[in-house]
Amino acid sequence: MKFVRKSSGSRNRRAPNLRRRRQQHLLDVKVRSRRATQHRIRKALIFLSRVILVAVLCGAVYVGTRQAARRLFFENQDYQLKTIELQTDGTLQRDQVLRAADLSEGENIFSVNLARVRDRIQELPQVDDVEVVRKLPAEIDIRLVERKPVAWLTSDKEISDPFVSDASFLVDARGVLMKQKKLLPEYLGLPVILGCSSESLEAGKVVESPEAKTALELLRLSTRSFMQMRFQIREIDVSESYCLIVTDKNRTRVTFGLNDLETQLQRLEQFLVYCDNSKQELETLNLLVQRNIPVTFTDTPTAVINDTIEPPVEPRVLKAIPVHSPAKAASPPPKARAGGTPIAKAISIQRKRRD
Repeated sequence: MKFVRKSSGSRNRRAPNLRRRRQQHLLDVKVRSRRATQHRIRKALIFLSRVILVAVLCGAVYVGTRQAARRLFFENQDYQLKTIELQTDGTLQRDQVLRAADLSEGENIFSVNLARVRDRIQELPQVDDVEVVRKLPAEIDIRLVERKPVAWLTSDKEISDPFVSDASFLVDARGVLMKQKKLLPEYLGLPVILGCSSESLEAGKVVESPEAKTALELLRLSTRSFMQMRFQIREIDVSESYCLIVTDKNRTRVTFGLNDLETQLQRLEQFLVYCDNSKQELETLNLLVQRNIPVTFTDTPTAVINDTIEPPVEPRVLKAIPVHSPAKAASPPPKARAGGTPIAKAISIQRKRRD
């Protein structure tokens, strides 16, 4: 076997060829990278131009739509607010509601923010619920549901007329305080919660004292059929921190605890039934005590009136006592005879004969 030995000249010839190939490869890579960079730049410019074109088109559409809406709706006299219809079930006045809503006739109906109007009216203490409706082309309807007061509430321990007192507030079943500009006659018959001095009283504020909340709960529970007819609350004194002193229309004073009102009302109902059967009236009752309840009774108003009007069967005859010393009594005139003619008075004629 023959081994051919390669000469060193062939190796020297291959070395330049490898260098040329490497240089060509490097040049080829540089050319490709430049072309790729130019291609990416071209694509980025095309994308950016498209984005700018779309933005310009959107801006033009927005500006055109805005101008068209302004001319067709916001500056159109046909959509000028002409009627504001207000419906309420209470005593709120029209000018009071519109002033609170910052709403007036003459402005464009589309420029009115209904949600803002609703929130502003809802801030009124008298308002429980509100609905605002836009009716094209030129009308807005406002429907109000006002809070129904269930009692007067004051920090004073005594009050003669809550209508004229600045310290008295109307309060609804949820405990929201109100000040009414127009007072209805039925407000005068509402019960009065006295002595609520544990917190500051302001219109629109919700009472937080436990005594006042218990008094409102007592008013709610006492609206049952029997209790509403037999025990009508007129005053609730909450000045004591541990009890409620309740006075009804018959001046009956009942002391309630702050807890378990339903059980106490059931015991009160039993006493009222007993009074009806025994023809008596409650005068005082202390329901704080669980056993041996302190209670006092009095006569019914009908019995008191009858004793005053009807005289006794055998009236006593009292001897009259003169106030002044008796003067000489003049002789009584002669009595006329029964069935006879009256006798004329005699006149003296002696003086006439002498003349």
